[in-house]
Amino acid sequence: MANETPEQQRKDRLFLSRLPRIPRISWRDLAATLGPVLLLSIAAVLLAMHFVRPAPPTSLSIVSGPEGSTYRSMAEKYKEILARNGITLNILPSQGSLDNLHQLADLESDADVGFVPSGFSTGTDISNLASLGSVFYQPVTIFYRAPGAMQRLSELKGKRIAIGTEGSGTRFLALALLKGNGIVPDSGPTRLESLEGAPAMQALIDHKVDAIFLSGDSAAPAVIRQLMHTPGISLFDFPQADAYVRRYRYLSKIELPPGSFDLGENLPAKPINILAPTVELVARWDLHPALSDLLIEAAREVNGRAGLFQNAGEFPAPLQHDFPISDDATRYYQSGKGFAYKHLPFWLASLLDRAIVVLVPILVILIPGLRLVPSLYGWRIKNRIYKHYGDLMALERASLEPVNPEQREALVRRLNEIEKAVIAVKMPGAFADQIYILRQHISFVRAQLVPGTTVPHFTPRNLGAAI
Repeated sequence: MANETPEQQRKDRLFLSRLPRIPRISWRDLAATLGPVLLLSIAAVLLAMHFVRPAPPTSLSIVSGPEGSTYRSMAEKYKEILARNGITLNILPSQGSLDNLHQLADLESDADVGFVPSGFSTGTDISNLASLGSVFYQPVTIFYRAPGAMQRLSELKGKRIAIGTEGSGTRFLALALLKGNGIVPDSGPTRLESLEGAPAMQALIDHKVDAIFLSGDSAAPAVIRQLMHTPGISLFDFPQADAYVRRYRYLSKIELPPGSFDLGENLPAKPINILAPTVELVARWDLHPALSDLLIEAAREVNGRAGLFQNAGEFPAPLQHDFPISDDATRYYQSGKGFAYKHLPFWLASLLDRAIVVLVPILVILIPGLRLVPSLYGWRIKNRIYKHYGDLMALERASLEPVNPEQREALVRRLNEIEKAVIAVKMPGAFADQIYILRQHISFVRAQLVPGTTVPHFTPRNLGAAI
């Protein structure tokens, strides 16, 4: 081109610019190779997202108890603990244990979680409820007036007994225990009075009743201590405590050593057995797992301390009574908080927890799939070249057989068709060397068919590529 005029050089450049450009990548083959990997990864991510729980709500509601009650006091402490993690705990009004159960069982109510003593679910549909564990004992104590120590509750038959107000947890327990001893409402001379707490205590002191059942706030250690100091009034010891626990599976036996209520006067003077259901932290079945963990953490902080009726670290505990222990609570009791929730803020740990579920299919499917794409892509491209080698080998074998001129011309025409098809095949520039090696092989076979045709020269480089 050094001797060409500028005009001729311009025409050459114009001509050369119109030549078809060979792409470096076959987008069609790349899409066919990469497409299934991407589609499979997207399907896996969508499937994973179907099982991912949404972000935990920023608020939930708890039913506890009346103002000033132990339940209400605990709910207030739970509220403070959850607030540290940005969760608002709304405390709903409640009349006590049975009201808590009914609100939780009612799907129309706003209650998400609440305190319910074990054994109270009789006659209530609890299919939508699960327990996060028991959080403390709620002892039932019986005080009575009698000339000597009572050995069995059946000795109260024919007496005046205060069993608690209608709908209260105390009344529920009292009726269950009395029924087990053959004492039922409206049976003969036994009178069951609807008195509870302070009115029941005063009635016993004033000789208006012969025995009273106390439970919950009305059976606080200070109340028990006051009654034990009252002349003529005794605390009932359950000598059959083990039998009661076997029969009423929701009850536990608590053995109190001498001096538990008054060391100075050694009250009681000997070991005494009392019975107590455990109070469970009951939640709706759809409570978010992250909130389940937070509530159990709060219970551990509030209810895990030692007291008169429990040892340190005894609660919360996965004691199953009426309600099944939720799967999330079971997982927590077995392995504790997840790594993210231990070391990150609650909101960030919750986000990471959900993100991991989505990232798993990406790591398992997409990344290994992408590593296979180059190999699959190269295989698709080379496969277009390799499919001509079968025809070429058949022609070469035919050239070694004795054939007449017409048959040899037919073989040459077929060889020309193969070469034309090879030239016309769309091939990325990165694989052009494979095409030219194939054409050299075509020329080699042509030299076998047409005597006098020059056999192509194979350099070590293209010979190695051919092999």
